[in-house]
Parts: sequence; structure tokens; C-alpha cells
Amino acid sequence: MRGCRWALLQAATSVMLVWPAAGQDARPGSPAPAIDLMSLDGGRVRLADYLGHAVIVTFWASWCPSCRDEFPALAAVSRRHADGGLVVLAVNERDQELRESDIRKFLAEVPVPFTVLIDRRGVSRRAYRLVGLPTTVFIDNAGVIRKVLWGPQPPGELDRAIALILAPQTQRDPGSP
Repeated sequence: MRGCRWALLQAATSVMLVWPAAGQDARPGSPAPAIDLMSLDGGRVRLADYLGHAVIVTFWASWCPSCRDEFPALAAVSRRHADGGLVVLAVNERDQELRESDIRKFLAEVPVPFTVLIDRRGVSRRAYRLVGLPTTVFIDNAGVIRKVLWGPQPPGELDRAIALILAPQTQRDPGSP
């Protein structure tokens, strides 16, 4: 009987950990939830300011091995598509970090050409209903989420997702306006 209760408690706890918080859905086809955060450099950044641009938003933490592995690929993508108007925003879940110095140390080791935002209170994590890191969201120039990738990705998946937001008109149903 005790084993059964323990299994039920574990199952209930697991559900609570991933149960979505109240807020807007962050799934393909829906408008991207607002982001309004300070950058690591101290400036204020709003996702709405990038309407008209394809945007990749990656949610990460310096202690996350998959996040660390993803950064060089995101930096390369950012450089490769900068002339095409692609914007990359890296939202650090600061409420999940021990120290801001850990973020700066990681970025000194892996310099990136994109903006790093600091989410000190987990506001964006709740708005996007994150259940794990990294989570990478691909938003088209109309502010609509086209793809969400969770966790480490196989080679080529990043490029396939970028194709959805750099040329959204080719990805729509031919019968849609």
C-alpha cells in the first residue's frame, strides 16, 4: 500500500510541475505572448518592437548543458541571416540561476551577436508556459508562432524551423489569404 501511495504522489507532483500556468497559449499558429524585459546590457527590449521581423526567442540558463550546446549554432544562424532581418533574443531565466555572474562568465566563453535578456521573476517562463530548457520559439514577421522546439535538437532542425519564419508565405495553405 505504501508503494502505491508513493507512486500516486510522484505522479501528482509530476503533473503539477508541468501543468500550464494561466496565460496565453504559446503554440504554433497563436500570437507570441509579449516579452518586455531588460537586456543584460541594461536596455529595455520588447518583442513587439520587432514586429515585421522574423524572430527566434530562446529560453535558456547557463547551467543547462543543452542550452550551452545550442548557443554556438544560434550565433551562427544569427550572423548568417542578419541581413535578412532575422532577430535572435536569448531570454535567460534569471530566477533559475544562482548568480548573474554565471551568465556573464558563460557569455565571455561563448560570445554571441544577439541580445541577451534577463527574466528575473520568471514572467516570460510563465507566459510561454515553459516546461524545460532550452525552449526555442520561432515567430514570423506578423508576430505569430510558427514552431516551438524543446530540448536539444538534431542537426538541421534549427534550419528547418528558420525556413518557416523567413519565408512564411510559402508555408501557408494555398487557399489562405
